[in-house]
Amino acid sequence: MAPLVLPHSRVGEGPHHVIAVHGWFADRGAYEGILRAVDRESFSYAIPDLRGYGEVRDAEGEFTTAEAAADLLALADALQWDRFSLVGHSMGGKVAQRVLALAPGRVRRIVGVSPVPAGALQFSEEARDLFAHADERPGNRRAIIDFTTGGRHPDAWLDAMVRTSQEVSDQKAFRAWFSSWADEDFREQIEGAELPVRVVVGAHDPELNADAMRATWLAWYPNADMVELPGAGHYPADETPLELVRAVEDFLRADG
Repeated sequence: MAPLVLPHSRVGEGPHHVIAVHGWFADRGAYEGILRAVDRESFSYAIPDLRGYGEVRDAEGEFTTAEAAADLLALADALQWDRFSLVGHSMGGKVAQRVLALAPGRVRRIVGVSPVPAGALQFSEEARDLFAHADERPGNRRAIIDFTTGGRHPDAWLDAMVRTSQEVSDQKAFRAWFSSWADEDFREQIEGAELPVRVVVGAHDPELNADAMRATWLAWYPNADMVELPGAGHYPADETPLELVRAVEDFLRADG
């Protein structure tokens, strides 16, 4: 299927171009809570909807990280951005690495926020069943969000996160995306890449935490570092937005 120039929001007019990629449970609206705090003079952000989400909720597609990487490169071409940095939350972190594998010369820096690694994830039978049926079971979505944020947040917030995830995503695409971000393994295509990489994790994320990053991202990228946010779980943009902006932009700004 031909690449799609994804619908997107633009924020900022700075010389450092950045594409921010959302995760499994949200469309580009996942970043709305941090946009008033970003540096619009240093950075130009493009924040797209991936296929199956938001404005392209009904788009046809395979709903894979490889397809998304091709779509993001088509977006960069349309914006006339020859080189750019990538920010990716959760599933979006795996998509960002696919872009690197496809066009390594175009990527300046990567920031993974609670990011999925480039290798396949290991699930217990119970956990896989929980994730695999989250497309059709709102209770599964709620349980996943609650677990990955440390069981600390109000019921109303959890319920709102579930409602939003259902409203902005196509059920078929949501299911297909799980198979892609969870089971694909393209570690060999990115391991040893020397671009600067930062991972930002929440101290209350029980899975994609500091230990998981040391075993994957930090082991595979020789110029990687990590920031742990004490007040966050898996959703720093919601839980600790200002701390997230600081962790992301300080790193991107170091590129000059």
